[in-house]
Amino acid sequence: MLWTLGCTMNTTTAATYTTINGATTTGVSMWLFLLLCPPVLALLCSKLLRAFGLSPLAAARQKLPLPPGTMGWPYVGETFQLYSKNPNAFFAEKQKRYGSVFKTHILGCPCVMISSPDAAKFVLSTRATLFKPTFPASKERMIGRQAIFFQQGDYHACLRRLVVRAFGPDAIRDKVAGVEAAAIAALRSWNGRLINTYQEMKTYAFNVALLSIFDKDELCYIEEVKQCYYTLEKGYNSMPINLPGTLFHKAMRARRQLAERVAEIIASRRKRGVAATDLLGSFMEGKEALTDDQISDNIIGVIFAARDTTASVLTWIVKYLTENPRFLQAVTEEQEEVRRSKEQAEEGDKCLTWAHTKKMPITSRVIQETLRVASILSFTFREAVEDVEYQGYLIPKGWKVLPLFRNIHHSPDFFSEPDKFDPSRFEVAPKPNTFMPFGNGTHSCPGNELAKLEVLALLHHLTTKYRWSLPESGNGIQFAPFALPMNGLPMRVSLKT
Repeated sequence: MLWTLGCTMNTTTAATYTTINGATTTGVSMWLFLLLCPPVLALLCSKLLRAFGLSPLAAARQKLPLPPGTMGWPYVGETFQLYSKNPNAFFAEKQKRYGSVFKTHILGCPCVMISSPDAAKFVLSTRATLFKPTFPASKERMIGRQAIFFQQGDYHACLRRLVVRAFGPDAIRDKVAGVEAAAIAALRSWNGRLINTYQEMKTYAFNVALLSIFDKDELCYIEEVKQCYYTLEKGYNSMPINLPGTLFHKAMRARRQLAERVAEIIASRRKRGVAATDLLGSFMEGKEALTDDQISDNIIGVIFAARDTTASVLTWIVKYLTENPRFLQAVTEEQEEVRRSKEQAEEGDKCLTWAHTKKMPITSRVIQETLRVASILSFTFREAVEDVEYQGYLIPKGWKVLPLFRNIHHSPDFFSEPDKFDPSRFEVAPKPNTFMPFGNGTHSCPGNELAKLEVLALLHHLTTKYRWSLPESGNGIQFAPFALPMNGLPMRVSLKT
């Protein structure tokens, strides 16, 4: 482009010289002035570039290379490679070959993957305005485009305030008894049975999520909500092909039915004039009240965020504690101390309290180490809202950007013996931006306190009242898409005598 502009200017100057003798000196002097005055030349080039629809920065970015990497097969890219093998192996192979920034193509989207703390901070925090939260097209349509995951700016800030109002520490103090009751009921149903740990933990996490979203008078709708969601979640990682018979088509139909059930609950609550402190109440009440469609999208989004991830964490905790008796004993002794503290309380006030959950440092470190080693969320999705330059590479507008939490959590540069389960490492706070199980920045998970509460409540009763064994040996891992112990970790549970 600059070469073409230069030729045009030279031709014009030559024409001036040959046709207007009186102006010859002026034309040549002006040209020499421009050559000898770089700032003026730069300004002129800038104006000409803008006249052609290009800024100097955009022109420079056109010359930037894309990050190294491979894009896989047309349309499907490398989706199957990622979700059919150990993500550690997939990411490690890419990182070893291409470095900490590389490109790929998954779930129908061109992507740039980044695997260093500085890069993650750049995308999630310091330059977060350049990257909007997003998911692949299939998930975005199934969850709902007005859900908190996909927002920026004022609307996102509003949604975050509403979610924190229902799920923040101040709000969930009053939910401890309900969460504890859900944990007790779950464990009772497992007693004397061989269970699929992951599936049972999903049921428990789902029940806690629904308990936090709706009130007890809306339980008549809950079974329908569950059935619709069960169908919906089967299509989360499907290709967005909306043809009869496909998982995506079935999921979208279930999503419409789920939205109808939520609309019925909203209408019922308005008719009854109920004022509640649950999530639905937070969405419906006050000056920042949402529309019905916005409420539906965000409730589906919260269920999505609360169910699989928390269940995965609980499943891995059971596995790691079983394999590490020393840490299991330490957790059990700590929870026995909490149990004795409950028993010493006044009659009628022997439930778990918020204060009790703050007296579980060993159990909390077990949770942290599980989140690090298992890295339930291998990565998160962002999308470049404009062309972005990073470390000399171009991240094109519209491309997905994936900070790889798993790579960071398993880096020997930040965690010694990273594959070893050792909760004691969290006796010292990790370096900034090296431990991000709930993300980072303004889009970090607003429900992490509730998730931690339901994990602590279940572990309290599991370790003090029950014993368990894992009949199947082996360290196999399956990916669907979360990393899970093989076959969902079969476990036999029985009440202590």
